[in-house]
Amino acid sequence: MSAGTGPGDHAAAGVGVLAVDSGGSGLRVALGAAERGALGRRSSPGPVRTGARGLDPDDLLARLAPLARALAAETGAPPPTTAVVGAAGLSTLGEALRAELPAALAREFGVRTTALVADAVTAYVGALGSRPGAVVAAGTGLIAIGTDLTAWQRADGWGHLLGDCGSGAWIGRAGLEAALRAYDGRPGGSVSLLARAKERFGPLPGLPGLLYPRSDRPAVLASFAPCVASCAQDDPVAAAVLRAAARHMAESAATVCPPGGEPLIALTGGLFEIGAPLLVPVEEELARALPHARRTPAEGDPLDGALRIAVALATDTFVWPYEDTLLSVAHHP
Repeated sequence: MSAGTGPGDHAAAGVGVLAVDSGGSGLRVALGAAERGALGRRSSPGPVRTGARGLDPDDLLARLAPLARALAAETGAPPPTTAVVGAAGLSTLGEALRAELPAALAREFGVRTTALVADAVTAYVGALGSRPGAVVAAGTGLIAIGTDLTAWQRADGWGHLLGDCGSGAWIGRAGLEAALRAYDGRPGGSVSLLARAKERFGPLPGLPGLLYPRSDRPAVLASFAPCVASCAQDDPVAAAVLRAAARHMAESAATVCPPGGEPLIALTGGLFEIGAPLLVPVEEELARALPHARRTPAEGDPLDGALRIAVALATDTFVWPYEDTLLSVAHHP
């Protein structure tokens, strides 16, 4: 095939890699070559279905396959021999994925090496690569993960009912509690948060009926976190919620951060897009909790992390710890 005759002809040579980020907000896919990185990216909205065995491998493959085929047609990327699937919930809901997905990817695309990776690990690798340290990944939920490159340490990530302390859902729930305290006239309430809650959700007596039956309850709670941030400058109750969230993040980071040397700390995830009202107290709490660690910006996101792991596997430069529930690799002839 002559050069320059189609959109993907330039990329036809090389070792193909496939990277997937499966999260609560959707599925993202990158296809590329080990020598050149990602050549194209695509996404689809909505989480992968879960069932009695956890994350559904058939649903994941059914959504992944058309995205990967479209990317192959657009980019001319070589067929992937290595795939990395980063998935939210893999540690506790990954039984079926680990049992069935590697063989399915081998049948569908000819993949010979498949890594199944918890989204916390892809967030870490996207943010810090192969450097020791800790990453706080915060969106609707929250988890901290750290490594000295010999083992992984994780803290929180237990979901909005049992943990995810400092997350978007946690901040939103605390803000709505303060709004309801003001509605009742109890101490600790916030009139400004009450006004914002009415604007967003309507009359407050209807809030439990609106919230409790929903399967996406954590995301609904997290949708109120920016309202808390917008009130924080003039409202000490809202500011205290964000300070408490920052303290929770710092505690989780300190739990997982390597104790020796000068480890790095990075923040990643959509929650930090609410800006200074949260970032300022987070930086202060991290400095108090981890004076020996150095802050650094995240280099990339979880899809970048999945791609980095795929390239490392394909080029025999893999350096991260294996752990069955967090990072496992399967080979097919």
